[in-house]
Amino acid sequence: MNGSGSSSGANGVGGGMDGGWSLRPMDAEQLRECGHRMVDFVADYYKSIGTFPVLSQVQMGSPGYLKELLPDTAPNKPDTLDAVFKDIQEKIVPGVTHWQSPNYFAYYPSNSSTAGFLGEMLSAAFNIVGFSWITSPAATELEVIVLDWFAKMLKLPSQFMSTDLGGGVIQGTASEAALVVLLAARDRALRRHGRTSLEKLVVYASDQTHSALQKACQIAGIFPENIRAVKADCNTNYAVSPEAISEAISTDLSSGLIPFFICATVGTTSSSAVDPLPVLGQIAKAHDMWFHIDAAYAGSACICPEYRHHLDGVEGADSFNMNAHKWFLTNFDCSLLWVKDRTYLIQSLSTNPEFLKNKASQANSVVDFKDWQIPLGRRFRSLKLWMVLRLYGVENLQRYIRKHIELAKLFEQLVVSDSRFEVVTPRTFSLVCFRLLPPASNQDNGRKLNYDLMDIANSSGNIFISHTVLSGKFILRFAVGAPLTEEQHVFAAWKLLQDEATKLLGTL
Repeated sequence: MNGSGSSSGANGVGGGMDGGWSLRPMDAEQLRECGHRMVDFVADYYKSIGTFPVLSQVQMGSPGYLKELLPDTAPNKPDTLDAVFKDIQEKIVPGVTHWQSPNYFAYYPSNSSTAGFLGEMLSAAFNIVGFSWITSPAATELEVIVLDWFAKMLKLPSQFMSTDLGGGVIQGTASEAALVVLLAARDRALRRHGRTSLEKLVVYASDQTHSALQKACQIAGIFPENIRAVKADCNTNYAVSPEAISEAISTDLSSGLIPFFICATVGTTSSSAVDPLPVLGQIAKAHDMWFHIDAAYAGSACICPEYRHHLDGVEGADSFNMNAHKWFLTNFDCSLLWVKDRTYLIQSLSTNPEFLKNKASQANSVVDFKDWQIPLGRRFRSLKLWMVLRLYGVENLQRYIRKHIELAKLFEQLVVSDSRFEVVTPRTFSLVCFRLLPPASNQDNGRKLNYDLMDIANSSGNIFISHTVLSGKFILRFAVGAPLTEEQHVFAAWKLLQDEATKLLGTL
């Protein structure tokens, strides 16, 4: 993994003054040579990725390590590509946590793939800033098409299609998606109740909802005391209780507040719980509230017919979001957002300065995605999703999802087979929540025991897992989803956890 290859100059690529070399801003032949070397470097990286410590080992005790290895000023003269590759290997790679490693089981996956990589390369090559249709019609129109394709794959209601009042748009992350729909919902509520009603607007979600919603509320000016994080517990497998939401709404209405937004989750971050969409949608409709569904992780699974029922009730939603960059072989970033009525987004986010005016936009005959997002500029992200769909096809993508779920089932069975461990909450997709059971005399309900098990396993470099807390219990999370993970990696991870558990228990 050194990016070696033929070079036309003594120092790596091309000849230059003073015996050095000169990388021109854009030269087709230099790009060809350097690009080949970079592709070789990346291919070698993926070929050997299983040999790297999954979690960067510098994190264990060396924050600021890179500052000690790199100069404190930029070079005045150009370096060679060989020198850059050498620094990547020796200084950058040791500080990388390898999210694509087959032994990566932390957080949720962040997939890459050959098709996604090729799409990313092409996007970088065109390097457009596609804020409006006229800046690159293909960028806008391809995005509209692939979002409609995906809506059909998920069997979303026709209202979410570009041919109806709604449509889809690619955001950077689910955090951005939550923010833009919250802004649209806020402004809709303020138009109805008066611009001075901001302090009365109330948001409802589970306490298992991603923290991105809280950040969106902070940005949108929702008062912190008006954010209702309704407690979910093991009695509902950590899905939010509709009764608890209704009760909170009733209490707020009686206090003169204005309930305006409900966020449900399909596949919560902690435990992949699924909130009851049909009932929550009915509650939202009864109170004229915006209903948003966050399926950032588990939305990918719902292209499989056997998991599509988790989206039952989406017809009652105003907006729906899932991340193709998590579990759908599409390189980061690519978060898919659909709205039932695009007018609300555009009313909240549109600007029309003179320097952006053009005939197509002024005639309202095109989509300008700048009015569906926070920033003005946007990348040609639909290329990579289009290439993933084209080069793999829906059937292969369904098989990919099913394989990871089967591997998670295997890990779940292994945990169940060892009486020293417990599965804490039922597995729904490809995440297993488990813990090592503490002795009866344990004072902290196994918190230190499980933290130590996780820390030892991660410090080994052989696997990377993460944790959460459910009902006061410190829980280990094993999320299957890396593109290269196979059965052998699951067995090896389990053996490591068993062996280290044996050692830890022996010290108690």
